[in-house]
Amino acid sequence: MSVMREVPFPSRESSELPMNIWIDDADSAIDVIDALALSPFATGAQPWSRLANLERVRPDAPLSPADGRLLRTARVEDGSESRLIAGEGWTLRVVRHRNRTATVSVTAVDEELAKSVLAQSIEGAEEAMPEVDHVEMGFWWRGMHGGTRSEKPITAQPWDEINKNYSAKVRPALDRLMSITPDDVNGRLILLHGEPGTGKTTLLRTLAKQWHDWCQVDCVLDPERLFNEPGYLMEVAVGYDSDEDTQRWRLLVLEDCDELISSGAKAQAGQGLSRLLNLTDGLLGQGRDVLVAITTNEDLARLHPAVVRPGRCLAQVEVGPLSKEEAVAWLGSANGVSPSGATLAQLYALRAGREFTPQPGDESTGLYL
Repeated sequence: MSVMREVPFPSRESSELPMNIWIDDADSAIDVIDALALSPFATGAQPWSRLANLERVRPDAPLSPADGRLLRTARVEDGSESRLIAGEGWTLRVVRHRNRTATVSVTAVDEELAKSVLAQSIEGAEEAMPEVDHVEMGFWWRGMHGGTRSEKPITAQPWDEINKNYSAKVRPALDRLMSITPDDVNGRLILLHGEPGTGKTTLLRTLAKQWHDWCQVDCVLDPERLFNEPGYLMEVAVGYDSDEDTQRWRLLVLEDCDELISSGAKAQAGQGLSRLLNLTDGLLGQGRDVLVAITTNEDLARLHPAVVRPGRCLAQVEVGPLSKEEAVAWLGSANGVSPSGATLAQLYALRAGREFTPQPGDESTGLYL
C-alpha cells in the first residue's frame, strides 16, 4: 500500500517549491519525521538550516528551546528516539541514540533564528570531556554522501608518563617530535615504522595530547579510499569549518599503510602514492596547514625512495622493541623476557600473566599499542 500526501506547509512566497512525499508500508514513523522535518526547507518556507552532532549528551538534556511544541515522537527498539518540535518560524528535528550521541537539526525563516534555536537546543547538553588522560580526536570516513567526520574523546597519556615504554636509542627523536611547535615544522610527513606491537599507535595518541594547543589530530579510517577518490581527498585536505578565531594545524593519521608507501607502491596502489606526496609537499598541500602521519610495519629499506627522501619527513622514527635490560626494568622481573628484549605488546601480556610468543612472520595488528 502506498499513499501520496502533500506536505501541509503553506506557501509564503511565489519562489517556494511544492513538495509531495510518498508513504508506504516500508516506511517507519522515523521516516515520516525525517520527511516532515525536511519539508519546510525543501519548499522554501524555512530556507535556513543548521545542524549539530553531539557526543556525551546528558540524559536530562531537553535538546529544545523551552517554547517548542512537540509534534511527533518515534522510538525504535535499539533505544534511538526521534522528535519533531516546532516554534514560531522554525522546525527542529532531534535524534538521540542509546550511545548518548545525538543529531540536532533546525530549519528557520532566517539565518539568525536558525542559529538562535540551535544554540538554545544544544546549550549545556554535552557533559564535559574528562580532562585526565583524554583528548578529542577526529575520525574521517567516506559515507554515502561524501566525507564524514566525527569527533570523539580518546585515552591519551602525556609523553613524560609513557616515555619509558620506548627504547633509549629512539627516545631522543621522540622527545623532539613531542616538543615540536608550528615554528618548528619543516617537512609535512611523520613516518613511524617498526614491527607490530612496539607502540606506534600509542605514540600517535600521545602526540594528539602533546600538540593539542596548536594541532587537531584526525584519523582517516579508510586511507585506501582517501587516495583513490580525488573528491574525498579534497574534502579531507580542505578540512572543516571551525568557530575558532585562529585555525589550528591538522595532522591526518593513516595507520598500517604498507601498500601505499612500499617500494612497489606505484604499481600496487596506482595514483595513491602520487596523491600522498602531493598532499605533503605538492600543489595540493600548498596553503594548507596539514601534516600526515603514517604507521607501517615495513622495514625502512623496503619503503619507496620518494617517501623517505631528505626534506620530506618532519620525523622518521623506527620504533623498535626494548632491550632485555630495558624490558626487565619496565616489567620489574626477568620472567618471560627474551634475551633479545621485548616489544611493548609482549610486556603488557607478560604483566597480565599471559604468555605471548610471536610467530615468525607474524603480520598481526600488534595489539594496537
